[in-house]
Amino acid sequence: MTRIAVQSTFTLPTRAEMVSRLATSPPIEELLIGDDLERQHEISKGGGKPAAVLLLVVNHAGDPTVVFTQRTAHLADHAGQISFPGGRLEASDEGPLAAALRETEEEIGLSRQHVTFAGYLDPHLVLSGFWVTPVVGFVQPGFALELDRSEVESTFEVPLLHILDAANHQSRERTLGTTKVLVYDIPYGEHRIWGATAGMLISLYRLLHE
Repeated sequence: MTRIAVQSTFTLPTRAEMVSRLATSPPIEELLIGDDLERQHEISKGGGKPAAVLLLVVNHAGDPTVVFTQRTAHLADHAGQISFPGGRLEASDEGPLAAALRETEEEIGLSRQHVTFAGYLDPHLVLSGFWVTPVVGFVQPGFALELDRSEVESTFEVPLLHILDAANHQSRERTLGTTKVLVYDIPYGEHRIWGATAGMLISLYRLLHE
C-alpha cells in the first residue's frame, strides 16, 4: 500500500472531533436494510439498489490516511476506478455497517474486528443505480491485507490532511442528460480520485467544516 508525504497549512481535525461530527448524521442504519425496499424508495426519491462502502481511516499518529482500492479492469460496474471497499447490501446484512465490513473482508482481507465504527455520511445515488451509504471507520496501522484479485487490482493510502484541504479539490462541470452538475476531482500523485468516491470525500470535508 503506497502513500507519500504532503505539505499543507490546513488544520486536521482530531479523531474525537470527527466522531462527534459524524454522530450528528441521521440513523441511516435503521433506514437502509436489505429487505426494506419501500422505505429505501422513499429515502432515495427515485429508487436505487442499497449498497455501502467503508471509508477507512488508518490512525497513523499525527498523519492519518484513508484507504482506497483500484478496481480491476474487467468488472461490470466501476471497472478500473478508484473506490472504497464495499458493495450491495445482501439479505443477510443487518444494514450498511454490516455490508461495508463484510465487503471489506471479502475484497481486501481486513477483518471487521480491526475496524472501529465512527459514523455515516449522507447516502449517494450513483450512475450505476446504487444508493450507497458511506460508513466511516478507523483502523490501527500494522494490519495486513489479502486482496481479492478478481475485484481489486491494488490498494493505496492518501493522507487525510490532503483530502480535507480545499486547495486539493478541483471542481468541474459535467452534463448528465439535460442537467449540468458540479463534480470534483482530488488528485494525489499518480492517482485521480473522482466520481462518487470524490463526492463522498467532499461530503466528509463539508461535514467537518460546518
